[in-house]
Amino acid sequence: MALESGRTRDELAAWLIEMARETPRMVVGVDCCFSFPAWFLEEHQCATVFDFWRFASAGQGERWLARECKEVARDERFWGAPHKRPAQFCGEGLARSMRFTDMDNKITPKMLTGDPERAAKVKGITPKSPFQIGGSGSVGTGSLRAMPFLLRLHEAGFRVWPFEHSAIGAKKPAPLLVEMYTRLLTGAVAKSNAIARKSYLAAKRRNDVAYATLSRNVLAKAYASEDAFDALVCAMEMVQVREEFSALRATRKPLLRLEGITWRPGVGGH
Repeated sequence: MALESGRTRDELAAWLIEMARETPRMVVGVDCCFSFPAWFLEEHQCATVFDFWRFASAGQGERWLARECKEVARDERFWGAPHKRPAQFCGEGLARSMRFTDMDNKITPKMLTGDPERAAKVKGITPKSPFQIGGSGSVGTGSLRAMPFLLRLHEAGFRVWPFEHSAIGAKKPAPLLVEMYTRLLTGAVAKSNAIARKSYLAAKRRNDVAYATLSRNVLAKAYASEDAFDALVCAMEMVQVREEFSALRATRKPLLRLEGITWRPGVGGH
């Protein structure tokens, strides 16, 4: 296994497209929201997520991200320091600012009493809205700026789940893109703390044969960086359930066909 960094989004897209020519049975997990709540896509007359990606990539994404701009009125639904969460997304309105998958994945453990393993994974996780573009835990900025990257990969032949069937196991295979939320795979660990990262990986190496085979170079990078730690743990989890990816099918649910689904092991039945 290799653990690398340093490429720009454009460089990474070009690298993945080239790699896919040699290894079409490839799954790429991207840590961002692939879409927004369905009502928001409908408001902008986007019939599919790919329409929304094109819309955002044509400059609208950067207009939403503009904090202060005399030429373009700020859409006040996008919030984050110095702007407070709008009243329409507070209290009972919180769910309106989320996708179904955000609420489904990022909920309190007490709501998962019948699934203790998953409850442990989501301990301490609170819902985050793609409309949040500033402050701690914001996901909107990275998501909007990832959309041109995602669109480029899709136009190069990458399938995107859950909007399309996986073709990993097809006679003519195609690479696959899945949305990820790294905390769902790492579980409750203080990822920003280097000592905690090292302790987590040491425990994995004691209890998991796959982790025991990792090189010192790979482990050193994961000890040193939260991003590298996330990438390593997620890749290892994806390898363990790799058979699931060929069975992923496009969702038939209209809401999820617009909003998408954050992938996690066993989620393919949506």
